[in-house]
Amino acid sequence: MKNKKKIISVVGARPNFMKLAPIARELKKKSSKFTHIIVHTGQHYDHKLSSVFFKDLGLPEPDIYLGAGSGSHAEQTSAIMIGFEKVVKEEKPDLVIVFGDVNSTIACALVCAKLPGNCGTGPVPLAHIESGLRSFDNSMPEEVNRIVTDSLSEFLFVTERSGVDNLIKEGTNKKKIFLVGDTMIDSLVYHKKKIASSYILKKLKLKPNKFILVTIHRPVNVDNRKNLARIVSIFKKVSAAAVKKDSEISIVLPIHPRTLKMAESFGLLDELRQIPNLKTIDPAGYIDFIRLLRDSLFVMTDSGGIQEEATFLKIPCLTLRDSFERNETLELGTNTLCNLNEKLILRKTTEILEGKYKKGKIPRLMDAKASQRIVNIIKTCL
Repeated sequence: MKNKKKIISVVGARPNFMKLAPIARELKKKSSKFTHIIVHTGQHYDHKLSSVFFKDLGLPEPDIYLGAGSGSHAEQTSAIMIGFEKVVKEEKPDLVIVFGDVNSTIACALVCAKLPGNCGTGPVPLAHIESGLRSFDNSMPEEVNRIVTDSLSEFLFVTERSGVDNLIKEGTNKKKIFLVGDTMIDSLVYHKKKIASSYILKKLKLKPNKFILVTIHRPVNVDNRKNLARIVSIFKKVSAAAVKKDSEISIVLPIHPRTLKMAESFGLLDELRQIPNLKTIDPAGYIDFIRLLRDSLFVMTDSGGIQEEATFLKIPCLTLRDSFERNETLELGTNTLCNLNEKLILRKTTEILEGKYKKGKIPRLMDAKASQRIVNIIKTCL
């Protein structure tokens, strides 16, 4: 009998977990063909941002935990590389899977590129899930991570057509590119019943469509006092506009540890918490967060994946960034790129409150079958 292929999946930050979960389930179905090892780099080590998500998503505990922790981009990336190199040398995987655009992704891609693979004719084969996305803004660390990881990958699994186009323009071999869809949507659909049974609305005393969900965490927004102060001002004015329309509407802010730290450091935390009808809560687990998103009036965020989940759920989304990589959510979905343009945000808020905001469509490949496609391709090609 032919030996089973060994696959290592690497996660480090919360968005990776939702992308991994359906892949892990599909690989488990084919356990006669694959040995699957999950490595958690420890890039996000806070319980509320990490282990609770594993529990919510039904993921097994990581087989290996590197414990990289926080630090500068260089410190974090180097710590992950040192730890992961030891794992690869010991486990000798036939394939390493990385996700998205975080530091864990680029660190492990570099390790694979510099170590010999089992076939002896090249480096350790690398699969990148969520390949090809481009913001065309190299000031974003995530953009650098995406470009380098894609250039080192043997399997480029793409969520939307623009990703394929970007890779082809960059000269990528078309045989390496696979348009498969978004595994985050696979997770959302798989956990649909659990999401519906969440008690988070009852716990927070919220009514469906009577609250605005807000997330903010990107360094460009929260590490800069001027930008964070502008965001607090935007929240005030959005709250005022919403309450003027309906006094029951509130804003719910699951506050990221980084945002909490910087708001306190800049002397903005009290001002934030004094906004009428704004509730700050601890970071929510996956099931509770998607329930909040599903039942929100709209979402304001600087996150990446939330736009795709909002598009699938047909929830209006205002993105507080000036560059963006998920074109389908803008062109087909419910997303609007607003930067910190207060006038635009308030105009879109009014459109939503008056029922005049655009009605998005669900892109064709948001069909909850991305993980099946990915594992079938790996099975065929590996």
